[in-house]
Amino acid sequence: MAGLGVSGTAAARVLASRGEKVVVVESGGGERATAAAERLAGLGVEVRLGECAAPPEGASLVVTTGWPPHHPLLVAAAAAGLEVISEVELAWRLRPPGAAPWLALTGTNGKTTVVRMLTSMLNAAGHRAPAVGNVGTPVVEAVTGPWDVLAVELSSFQLHRSPSLVPHTAAVLNVAPDHLDWHGSMEEYARAKGRVFERAGTVVHNADDEWSARLAAPYAGGARAVGFTLGVPAPGQVGVVEDLLVDRAFVADPARGAEELASFADVRPFAPHNVANALAAAALARSYGVPPGAVRRGLLDFVPDPHRIAHVARVGQVDYVDDSKATNPHAAAASLAAYPSIVWIAGGQLKGAEVDDLVRRAAPRLRGAVLLGADRERIHRALTRHAENVPVIEVPGRDTGVMDRVVTEAAGLAVPGDTVLLAPAGASLDMFAGYPARGEAFTRAVHRLAARHGDGGRR
Repeated sequence: MAGLGVSGTAAARVLASRGEKVVVVESGGGERATAAAERLAGLGVEVRLGECAAPPEGASLVVTTGWPPHHPLLVAAAAAGLEVISEVELAWRLRPPGAAPWLALTGTNGKTTVVRMLTSMLNAAGHRAPAVGNVGTPVVEAVTGPWDVLAVELSSFQLHRSPSLVPHTAAVLNVAPDHLDWHGSMEEYARAKGRVFERAGTVVHNADDEWSARLAAPYAGGARAVGFTLGVPAPGQVGVVEDLLVDRAFVADPARGAEELASFADVRPFAPHNVANALAAAALARSYGVPPGAVRRGLLDFVPDPHRIAHVARVGQVDYVDDSKATNPHAAAASLAAYPSIVWIAGGQLKGAEVDDLVRRAAPRLRGAVLLGADRERIHRALTRHAENVPVIEVPGRDTGVMDRVVTEAAGLAVPGDTVLLAPAGASLDMFAGYPARGEAFTRAVHRLAARHGDGGRR
């Protein structure tokens, strides 16, 4: 087992419970890894901490939990003729007879929101359905549970080494440059995402997204291919008519019939990309027979996860919004498109992605920009090229007080009616423990600003 994270630890436990000899290799260390190793040792699992360039002697299978293909251990395993699979592939192989079918989804952005919307719809229809995989319960533990159906969120890392999955339905929400340092190229990244379609009973794609539509093209023209769109849906699609979410795919006569699923008022928080998320979840749910009423009920019951276009406060007639989950340019673009006049807080680790297109499209909406983190200078250069009249402030440093300085600078650029938007377009690990920590730092800084302002800051 390569990796001692949540899914790796779960896979080790499951294999040990089946009597397998398990050796876990973890290149990292620290208190968390040591504690996990001690817990696994009690189950008879051997854990080796520290760098390892070759699989343990006598290994017959290597299960990896997100290590890149070029890692020396995985290269050595392949050279030795060992099969290397993901923990998701392991979970699929361990499914007992009659196990719950999978509604699987992947995409650069929106995965967690869609999988949680989907489970809410399935639960509203009376199905026992957890969110598993890259969110919630590790799928290797869920496959033996008492579930009717699994809503499975999959990353490109997991799909890269999952050759035999057969989902009931699979969706690719969108594909934009991300994790290129892991996959090596955009084409390889997209190819990994597209693996989810290969054996799926029904293929759900984003008709408005070039790569998603391209990956679904081999399956087009049949009943198993369904598109979702923010436009008026054609037969075989779900989409939007005025302010309604409408199904023209899972109805008796798609050519002449349609069914209302929900309205814009049912989608929270409302933003164009979140309507697309709701349509994707609805298509997945409808493919499993969820009635329209349960789709609407599921959207109304859905509680968004934190740090996703979350309104924090209004201070001095300026709104402050936390979208720390926008960890790549594609996600940041969707967030920026939701507001007309923005002071943009951005920066972090771009992971090889370019930001010129993002800045070019967002430029008319930008009142100003405040930049932090490792790649702030790259974003500054893009703003200079494509938004030369937008004032830009860089805030250096990686100490705990940086976010207070960032929020103070953003407040100085904003005027009444603006939105100060944290949509970083980059990962957070250069400064924070993760995107939630970054969002929480922003939230605390906004509340301190509100206290100084004297009005409490909350709507």
